[in-house]
Order: sequence, then C-alpha cells, then structure tokens
Amino acid sequence: MQRSDYDSPWKEIIEQFFPEFIAFFFPRIYDDIDWSRGYEFLDKELQKIVRDSQTGRKRVDKLVKVWRKNGEEAWIGIHVEVQGQYEQDFARRMFQYNTLLYNHYQRRIVSLAILSDDRPNWRPNNFGYDLWGCKIQLDFPAIKLLDYKEKQDELEQDDNPFAIVILAHLQAQDTTPASTWRQETKFRLVRRLYERGYTRRQILELFRFIDWIMTLTPELEARFQTKITEYEEAHNMQYVTAIERKGIEQGIEQGMEQSMRDAIIDVLALRFEDTPADLPVRLDSITDIIQLKELHKWAVITPSLEAFLARL
Repeated sequence: MQRSDYDSPWKEIIEQFFPEFIAFFFPRIYDDIDWSRGYEFLDKELQKIVRDSQTGRKRVDKLVKVWRKNGEEAWIGIHVEVQGQYEQDFARRMFQYNTLLYNHYQRRIVSLAILSDDRPNWRPNNFGYDLWGCKIQLDFPAIKLLDYKEKQDELEQDDNPFAIVILAHLQAQDTTPASTWRQETKFRLVRRLYERGYTRRQILELFRFIDWIMTLTPELEARFQTKITEYEEAHNMQYVTAIERKGIEQGIEQGMEQSMRDAIIDVLALRFEDTPADLPVRLDSITDIIQLKELHKWAVITPSLEAFLARL
C-alpha cells in the first residue's frame, strides 16, 4: 500500500465515528460542541467549491457543520485534512482552503490537520505573511500520528475507537503485506474489537478499516481468516460473518477504485482546468483497478486533454 492510499480509509472512519474522532484528538473542541443538535457533512458541496477555485490541488477531505453550546445560531465548519505524505506547500494550502471556505460560507472555519506521514520532523501548523504593517496569519491544530508510537500502552487501554485506528495505522506503516508480524498484529487488533464491548456496527466499521489499511498477501490473509473464524467459534461470537467479510472486501476494492477515479479527475483538472462534465460518468464505467492506475499515469503525462479522452 502506498502512503497516499491511507487517506481513503481514514476519510471513511472519520465519517463513521466523527464525535469519537473529535473527542480523541481535540477534546476541548468536543466539549464546546452541542452534539444534541447533530452535525452535517458538506463534502459534496465542498468538492465543487474547491474544484471551482484556483487553489492548485483541487481536493480537500472533510468539512463538517456543527453548533456550539453557547447558543450561537452561527455554525462552525470544521475542516479536517488527513495528510498521508510530505507536501512542501501543505500549510499554504490549508490557508487557501480556510480562506476560500470562509469567503463562501461567511462563517468561521476551524482547520484541523491529521499528519499521518512517516517524517518525524515535518510538522506544519501555520501559514502567514507580514508586509508593511499588513499581517495575515493562520495557526491550525495539527496532530502527528507518529507521536503515538511512544503511547501504545495507553492506546491499548483506551476504549475510544480511534485508539484502535491509530494502532492499526502505526503497524501498517512499520510492516509490509508479507510480514507475519502484521498478520499477528492484525489478528490481535480484531480480537480486541470483540473484547472491548463495542456494538456490532462499530465492530464492522473498525474491522473494515483494519482490513483495508493492513492488507496481507493471499497466503497470510487465509491464515488470518482461519484464526478469526477459530476465535469466533471458540467464543461463540461471530460478529463478522463470511458474507460480511466478502462485502467488506468488495467495499474496499470499490473505495480504492473511486479514489483512483478522483485522482485522475484531480490531475486533469489541475493540468487542463476545463474537463468534460461527463468525465466522472465515463470513469465510473471502468472497474478494473489496473486500468484505472494506467489511466492515472496517462493523465500525468498526456500531452493534451484530447489525447487522454481518446485513450479513455
């Protein structure tokens, strides 16, 4: 799994466990939100806003509308960016997105970053400039997942689902699909889902995340499935049936395919700006991940948009 592939499972798990995500990483924000009023993801509208802008890389991860406890009618958008690899202009892009969203919604925007890369010293958390008395500054909270390597014992005892998420992420960074250690760790994490008293829905969603991010070779995956089945039978707790596992596997494949389609559209939009309105529909007809990867490479090197469309 390439480092950039971590973004998709992270985006999905944040959507499934958003209050827990905020509680784990940003407890002060969690305490100030009126959760009784619910929250709303604005991803679809957000994608159009960002694509229509001139911010360069035309993708942002999550935008969520929430309300505060102090009774203010104005809502706050929490912009969450999961950054899976080093990017030189990351802080500037956070500033651009924050400004863009503020201008569009005329609401205060809180930008939050989860840095899931493997560079210990890369910690962007601000962007600004000062010229002739005119000063602009954006400081944004940034969580570095590598910092939790020294807190794994604490994570083992934490009931928040994101403790499991971080453990799985760190193990995925440190191992390969052919690693027996990854297979053993994956089994221990899934077993812990059963032991912590999570609901069946929570177990299925967390199982999906672990299965997605901690991929194994076919041989090790078969061993893993056997161990899970034996554990479930011994403890009379078959939370994830064989049919559901197949569904999870198919869902992961579909998620990877959609991520690749989005990447193709992003590259073409960045290089040629005006892309055909029916391009997403045409890409949706392609379900072979190998073909999508080839098209992504071609989108990067194609001499013209017309040449790409001809190849498509």
